[in-house]
Amino acid sequence: MISVQHLTKRYGSHVAVDDLSFEVGKGDVVGFLGPNGAGKSTTLRILAGFLGMTTGSVTIDGKDIEEESREAKERIGYMPEAVPLYPEMRVGEYLAFRADLKGVSRSNRSKRVGLAMEKANVADRAMTLIGNLSKGYRQRVGLADALVADPPLLILDEPTAGLDPNQIREVRDVIKGLGADHTVLLSTHILSEVESSCDRVIVIARGKLVVKARPKR
Repeated sequence: MISVQHLTKRYGSHVAVDDLSFEVGKGDVVGFLGPNGAGKSTTLRILAGFLGMTTGSVTIDGKDIEEESREAKERIGYMPEAVPLYPEMRVGEYLAFRADLKGVSRSNRSKRVGLAMEKANVADRAMTLIGNLSKGYRQRVGLADALVADPPLLILDEPTAGLDPNQIREVRDVIKGLGADHTVLLSTHILSEVESSCDRVIVIARGKLVVKARPKR
């Protein structure tokens, strides 16, 4: 599903991602682990098509992220670390708006919004203003946004950042259920999050690959 080959991203003399190569197979739930500043978010933004690379190649389901950008992006649901939401909109209204932007047909939109809210466990807040939600629920709305067009690949950047322990457990439980229908690449700096949610782990530090392995249970 994802193939990253010799990916490098430089900002002047600073190398944020350094000759990084890895693959994620269809149906895998993979943790992308590393300390803050390791290059995780930069890598995920490149994979999602929001940031250009300096050198290397990335393909999503066989589609080159630069040469076939539109086709590649259609296969991705991306949840950034800081989810941009409209606090004055209701949850269901916001997700319908996002589904429209993502090209979900009018005839299928209501169904896709309902399924996304159900998967992200926010269906009980469909009529609630986003500005009145807790941080945990806002994160789940961001996840529903990533799901609403039913992409085969989900790229989740620090989905539990800033949450309290109870909220973290709730979001982890939601993520566990996604592997049956989606390939998931989950960025985090928390080892226990990978152990509880992921089948495989890719560890990077200072932009370089450190190890690829299966987490201990």
